[in-house]
Amino acid sequence: MKGKLILENGMSFDGKIFGELGESVGELVFNTGMTGYQELLTDPSYYGQIVVMTYPMVGNYGINLEDMESSGIKLKGFIIKEDAKLPNNFRCEMTLDGFLRQYNVVGFKGVDTRHLTKIIREQGAMKALITSKDLTQKEIDEHFAKFNNSDAVEKVSTKEIYEIPGPGKRIGVIDFGVKRNILRSFEKRGVHQIVFPWNVTAEELLSHDLDAVFLSNGPGDPAELTGVINEIKKLVGKLPIVGICLGHQLLAWALGGTTTKLKYGHRGCNHPVKDLEKNRIFITSQNHGYVVDKVPESMKVTHINLNDNSIEGMRSEEHRILCVQYHPEAWPGPADSEYLFDDFLKVIEG
Repeated sequence: MKGKLILENGMSFDGKIFGELGESVGELVFNTGMTGYQELLTDPSYYGQIVVMTYPMVGNYGINLEDMESSGIKLKGFIIKEDAKLPNNFRCEMTLDGFLRQYNVVGFKGVDTRHLTKIIREQGAMKALITSKDLTQKEIDEHFAKFNNSDAVEKVSTKEIYEIPGPGKRIGVIDFGVKRNILRSFEKRGVHQIVFPWNVTAEELLSHDLDAVFLSNGPGDPAELTGVINEIKKLVGKLPIVGICLGHQLLAWALGGTTTKLKYGHRGCNHPVKDLEKNRIFITSQNHGYVVDKVPESMKVTHINLNDNSIEGMRSEEHRILCVQYHPEAWPGPADSEYLFDDFLKVIEG
């Protein structure tokens, strides 16, 4: 089906709609990964976003049900240059088009995604609309005005407490949109995990006889989660706390720091990060639009991004806290930084 991609800055691109034959509005961002599109599609941190893939052909190894990072597709739209019509892989169970249809997600193809990426790099992430209709400017403005992603964490978090048994330490996982491979990474280290909804209180967490708390990744602006930040403040000093991505940002706020929105974010499998404590550089998987710009007095910087020197990790010996901005669990991406989960356990064990 013929369609249009309309950007908030007034630019419009012709192409074809595939997957769900409808329309969608969201925040337009880009990902530089060459593989891992299924993990990307099912990553809850992308909730509310329309993702542009810089790599020109997507879908060549198909989709399988083992590599899901959540219960289904979480983003609002998926933009590619070209889709592979005949995926070829022994694990393939369905095509990209069929996967998008199954979860009612709109895809858009036939556009020069690298040109689109340059626009985002120059002008920043912005709202975008995928549609097959000829809309007036008033109708387009109404679509953009209606879009709001402030409830993203609530939408992707678990609704019920559940446990993943293990013989080791008892960790309370606060689910702001946790990826399954984070849970798997703790599980294979023998951790007993109790997963809580995003709005769990500090009092309830402390009643579960935990050895530590883990703050997960998730979508949206951390500054809007004031209730969550207040609950984290109550936990500081009472239990060791470790965190990834949004969890890292929330810890900054809870301890007196701040975050800021990046112009176009860090999303992909190839971001160099220096571990200052190990004096080594690792290639990391990243997916975030916000970064810590003011480090709390009680925290020290442990990791930096070598592309823009942004803060990628912090530690507090006093409060037994360790957190990173990037994704050591990868999926998609290199597993270079998987050692972080062992470092997390060292913090928890004291």
